[in-house]
Amino acid sequence: MAWIRTVEEGEAEGMLKSLYEGLRKAVGMVPNILKGFSLHPETMRATMTIFQTLMYGPAPLGRAQREMIALVVSAINRCHY
Repeated sequence: MAWIRTVEEGEAEGMLKSLYEGLRKAVGMVPNILKGFSLHPETMRATMTIFQTLMYGPAPLGRAQREMIALVVSAINRCHY
């Protein structure tokens, strides 16, 4: 149970509903870390854009290196994502 008030998928409307649908199509779920932004869909969309740029945009590090860094940071933070 989240301590942060969120909008569940069945209650989402407008932009938030579209974002949720896109996430479900792309990754098969809506990660709770993104649901934390559900009261502010514009912020959620911006966060998703930043993530896409960091993980998939042009950079000196390759995709595998970026994934390894994300994995180590998640492990240190005891995060299952």
